[in-house]
Amino acid sequence: MIVTATEFKTNLGKYLEMATSQDIFITKNGKSIARLTSPAVNKLALLDDLVGIVPQETAMDENTIREERLSRQ
Repeated sequence: MIVTATEFKTNLGKYLEMATSQDIFITKNGKSIARLTSPAVNKLALLDDLVGIVPQETAMDENTIREERLSRQ
């Protein structure tokens, strides 16, 4: 869900409750400035996002893998 900073401040409790089930993107002047997310990370979903990033036949170090992941976002 995307909300403005003003809307977020006005209804903080509502958005804190909603953050348990979905990410809340906060915008200011039309630009995304923050994301409110639950601290309980779905580890299986995170692993699914990582599958296929590193080719089997290529040896890559941690920094190369991180750069590859960030370039896909």
